[in-house]
Amino acid sequence: MVDMHMHTLYSDGDKSIEEVLKKCEDKKLDYISITDHNTCKAYEDKAIKQNIFTGKIVLGAEMDAYIDNKRIEFLAYNIKNPEIINEWSNKFYSYEVLKQRFNRDKNKIIEICNKNGLIYNLNNIKKDIPVTDFFVVYMYYELIKYEENLKIMGNCADSFNDFWKKGLDNPKSIFYMGEDNSPKPMYKDVANIIHKAGGLVFLAHPYEYRFEDTIGFIERLKSEIQLDGIECFHPSSEEDNRSSILVEYAKKNNLYISGGSDYHGDKKTNNDIAIGNGTLKMSKEYIEEWAEVINNE
Repeated sequence: MVDMHMHTLYSDGDKSIEEVLKKCEDKKLDYISITDHNTCKAYEDKAIKQNIFTGKIVLGAEMDAYIDNKRIEFLAYNIKNPEIINEWSNKFYSYEVLKQRFNRDKNKIIEICNKNGLIYNLNNIKKDIPVTDFFVVYMYYELIKYEENLKIMGNCADSFNDFWKKGLDNPKSIFYMGEDNSPKPMYKDVANIIHKAGGLVFLAHPYEYRFEDTIGFIERLKSEIQLDGIECFHPSSEEDNRSSILVEYAKKNNLYISGGSDYHGDKKTNNDIAIGNGTLKMSKEYIEEWAEVINNE
């Protein structure tokens, strides 16, 4: 079993590196990659070198990238020079920038909730949320406690992912957070910096972006950047034979294949390590084709 897409406290996960490694060890995974958002700092954590996990670790990160004013994400693997990734990301995601974003999002979601008569109690939300995390996550779990809110929220209440995609990120929703006008990393630049750091560029969870033609978008991306692979296995690809479609496309176009649960912790999503929503299943042979291991060598 493998899981090449997980998050920790170094970005918006709710588990430490040590906790994630222990869970991976308990599940006896063969390969893993911790892919925190826009940073490789997880790999500086002492737990990485403590032999907590006896399987194989691939150095990775999940990088924001913007194309046509839409945010997509690249999974960067086999990074040789993580300091290049960290220095680049600091231009867009310094502590000051993250703090501004955090406060903006907090104030905006409170304004939206008040405007639409939603019930909540800020005293129920922990006070020490790190700026690398998202206040809206905690507000979502507070909102769904109240039956009156569920009627207003509709299908946005089904899961946090639905709240994000169908609400916060949807201009037609009452929960739409509006445009973020801060500087954004453009997709070609992000791909170039990953390659400069010695890494491989994989498109993360293609179906999560809800393009009308997902394969057509990958075709475009492949023609405009050096795309090395696709995350074919992901909770968003577990239905409608999507994983098989992506695997077939990757093989036909000589692209590497990856996959993972997108684990953020036990409280944030229903995705568990290695199994996603429960049916995620990926062979380690796909990973062995390209993975460079930083431990157990």
